Amino acid sequence: MEIFVVYELDQPAGARVPVHEVHAAPSTPGDPGLPGPRTFCGKDTFAMRAASWRPSEHPGEPWYPPEYADRVCGTCDEAAVQ
Repeated sequence: MEIFVVYELDQPAGARVPVHEVHAAPSTPGDPGLPGPRTFCGKDTFAMRAASWRPSEHPGEPWYPPEYADRVCGTCDEAAVQ
């Protein structure tokens, strides 16, 4: 299963897009190239921004981009590392 990193953004989003929290989502059933409709913690991914960071491209590293380590959703983190 491919894991996607998605960003929950602070609202309102201005010219600079601040990341509020980093979530993980499984791939869409039937289309492994897209994040699914819900994160591992159950949030809707529709209003989230998909990250360019792909955990599968960074073996041995965390599933999330290191610069956002302080904003990782704990529930998604637990699910992503299992």
